[in-house]
Amino acid sequence: MALPKNLHLLMSGVIVITAGIIYGGYPSVLMPFMLDFKVEALELKNMLRAVMGIYMGLGIFWLIGAFRPKFWQAATLNNILFMGGISFGRIISTLFDGVSVPFTSALLLELLFFGWGLYNLKNMNRDKLF
Repeated sequence: MALPKNLHLLMSGVIVITAGIIYGGYPSVLMPFMLDFKVEALELKNMLRAVMGIYMGLGIFWLIGAFRPKFWQAATLNNILFMGGISFGRIISTLFDGVSVPFTSALLLELLFFGWGLYNLKNMNRDKLF
């Protein structure tokens, strides 16, 4: 049974929106609880809330792409670039900084969504892009 072509956009949209809320929703409380570091500097709070905004904006775009066919290809390509880029950054961090146990599962999910998006884009829009 083939998975619906929109499922990768739906799942990654919900996951990334949730991650954004965790990063920026209330960083002074959530970051010490989730990742064991204090967020006291105004600039760090600002940066984490900016990341939240990026994640929420992209996640919403992916959800729109899942429900509006005319945005599906753009949302899927955007998702591939995001998941590939964030995976690349995590791989670089792993090589230079060491293995992060909490973020290894995130890396695996990001690689999964990267590959899944490539697969969907290639197979669902063969005539348009590939």
